Amino acid sequence: MRDVAIVEAPSVLGLRPTGVEELPEALLAAGLAEGLGAVRAGRVEPLAYDPERDPDTGVLNPDGIAAYSVALADAVSAVLDDGRFPVVLGGDCSVLLGNLLALRRRGRHGLLFLDGHTDFYQPSAEPAGEAASMELALATGRGPRVLADLEGRGPLLRDEDVVALGFRDSEESAVYGMQPLPSALHAMELDSVRDLGAAEAARRAVGLLTGDGAGAGYWIHLDVDVLDDAVMPAVDYRLPDGLTWQELETVLRTALSDGGAVGLDVAIFNPRLDPSGSLAERLTECLLRSFDGQG
Repeated sequence: MRDVAIVEAPSVLGLRPTGVEELPEALLAAGLAEGLGAVRAGRVEPLAYDPERDPDTGVLNPDGIAAYSVALADAVSAVLDDGRFPVVLGGDCSVLLGNLLALRRRGRHGLLFLDGHTDFYQPSAEPAGEAASMELALATGRGPRVLADLEGRGPLLRDEDVVALGFRDSEESAVYGMQPLPSALHAMELDSVRDLGAAEAARRAVGLLTGDGAGAGYWIHLDVDVLDDAVMPAVDYRLPDGLTWQELETVLRTALSDGGAVGLDVAIFNPRLDPSGSLAERLTECLLRSFDGQG
């Protein structure tokens, strides 16, 4: 089992205060820290939310997200400095930027992006200006400089160091006019994952992130809406279909079993849409089973 440290990052600056800010409490109450044998490495408190879209960037809370990303990067950096494996509990998907900034300070890294959506929007095409629909574009240097060039270190990722696995929003994103994924970024849509099988898809993803010319490890981003809507309805933007619990566990176990994995975040789960707490328990079980026996 890895030496895990949990960082709470309940920011909704890239979305709305709908309930995803309660994700850390829900998973911790379900026993995640105890199950992982993890230390609690602190909480990066959320900043004030402004519901007005910034007129210059077209993004909600751009300066707040930039400031929060730096604070989160500091917290994640401290965990890495201690030789521990950070598990960051969001919040919305914009917390990914802070996690990647922590890695970028240390050099070149990759990203396994597990999300039902590709989150590659430009501000002009994102209906509400939510950075939680743009974070992969921002991380690869596309978008307003305040977010795409954090600390002057942008891009946080090279296109070729990203594997997006399990997404199923191609039709929807085309309707809204999302910019296309770059050709160098490795895209494995849900149908491709199914054709290969989850285990083989995950093995190929890890191979791409650890092969010749790759960086010094990779981060794992888990937006829980990568799961099938039938088993994970507690998300704000629902789409039909998705990975089964077993498929997600297979992907995570494969990714975590490789020594190249350097951290993980969990985002978008909304406990307010899970009044019984059963989905929080099932998600926690999936995470614990994914870590079980890993190095």
